[in-house]
Amino acid sequence: MPNNINELMEALNETQQQSEKTPLSQSFLLGFDTETTGAILGEDSICSATLVLRNPQNKTHNDVIATWLINPHKPINPKASQVNGFTDEFLQENGGEPTAEIEALAAAVSLAQSKNIPLLAYNAPFDVEMLRHDLKKWDLTSLNNRPNSTINDGEILVVDPLVIDRAVSKRTGKRTLTHTTQFYGVEPIGDFHDATADTVAAVDLIKPISELHEDVANLELCDLMTWQRKAYTKWKNNFDEWLKSKGKPASSGNWL
Repeated sequence: MPNNINELMEALNETQQQSEKTPLSQSFLLGFDTETTGAILGEDSICSATLVLRNPQNKTHNDVIATWLINPHKPINPKASQVNGFTDEFLQENGGEPTAEIEALAAAVSLAQSKNIPLLAYNAPFDVEMLRHDLKKWDLTSLNNRPNSTINDGEILVVDPLVIDRAVSKRTGKRTLTHTTQFYGVEPIGDFHDATADTVAAVDLIKPISELHEDVANLELCDLMTWQRKAYTKWKNNFDEWLKSKGKPASSGNWL
């Protein structure tokens, strides 16, 4: 079973449903990060995950954190193993069965969505699509067919600090989670590429970004997805123009 899942579900059940007019700076957030068997969407699977419930009125040490360790029943890519430290043997011996673990993960995400609590993930499409893939792989109910938000016809509510940072910060250079947290002065609680450390660091980014950019602080939940989609499209168009100038093909993929 996931570690601390009962406390997380209890905290989510006790949380009042948020208004669609709630500004991002005052919103509860459910941070989400995964470690996986590799980076190929549709083929690789989640082997570790963390959810972090952040009450905007509380300090970081009051976060409610639940963690998952999952036996994916497939070999882990050697490169992924070098990054996250997991081995096939360790996951087989210590990981829970994916049907139960992925179901519990999706149930927590769905409960948060029903309270209009956004799912926050850095480079969100990767983690969200990994979860969607594993739900389908193990013949579990999809996110779309679970309780969802009451905002914008029940579409999934997501906060992606990478998309937001690209829109408001004109700095050059890399924008990995490590580089972005350093830029905003966020101190990680552990080593990066640990799902819990990455999740807390990503959630921590919202406060300094909001303090620097009033439009982000005041962004209401009802406008959250449209704002980010427009921001992503603008960034992608500029990036593709740069690739074209270098004689390279346009980038693939899209945001949520």
